[in-house]
Amino acid sequence: MSEDKEFEIAREFEVDATPEEVWEAITNATGAYLWPMEPPEPRVGGAAAFGSTVTAYDPPHHLVVRSENVGFPTQSANQLEHVIEPRDGGRRAWVRFVHSGIFTDEWDNQYDGASKHNDFYLHTLREYLTHFAPRQVTFAQLNGPEASQAPDAFTAVGRALGLPDDLAEGAKVSVRGPGGRTVDAVLDYRNPYFIGLRTDDALVRFFGRNHWGAPVGISVHDFAPDADAGANETAWQDWLNGVYSQS
Repeated sequence: MSEDKEFEIAREFEVDATPEEVWEAITNATGAYLWPMEPPEPRVGGAAAFGSTVTAYDPPHHLVVRSENVGFPTQSANQLEHVIEPRDGGRRAWVRFVHSGIFTDEWDNQYDGASKHNDFYLHTLREYLTHFAPRQVTFAQLNGPEASQAPDAFTAVGRALGLPDDLAEGAKVSVRGPGGRTVDAVLDYRNPYFIGLRTDDALVRFFGRNHWGAPVGISVHDFAPDADAGANETAWQDWLNGVYSQS
């Protein structure tokens, strides 16, 4: 039996970006840290991504979008709020992010997944704003085969990249990427659920969604001027399939 239950995930952070740069990222450059979405119509009552509606619109300070029909059987309402304030005379920004709504089933699992994913997405937003904004992004994403849903599947990703278990965030690494080539990067995020790599031109994100019953995923946010989304997707799909073909 399903049970409707509200949730709220609130986070605050400061970032080396102006409020205007943060606003641009969350409205027009979502592919740089999440995935590409239609920007919200610039007015209260306007349309926003995935059938949601703008309920607050005050650039560059306050944006709220809400949906009462999110298209998932496990969730019946979804709201995203960003509050942005200037710091250091407007050279930096303080951001409060609140993700709320209603989960209708598997509340603990849904909340745990949403909470950890939000932390990773917000970290990626800060990485984009700090290192790449306002460069244009070319986005690709892909999922692993069925074998990547196993409870311990994500550990194979770290091994395939060649990351030592004790390597700390911020370390410079040379990982084994697609086609056997070496990729020089910074390990900008790592926990048992996610890995983030930052190269000179891209943010490559690895999602251990096997922890919540889904396949392992990868997203590539490529800021190189000649980036090719199809080539990135094919290369990393082959790499990820190869990770699980031996198991």
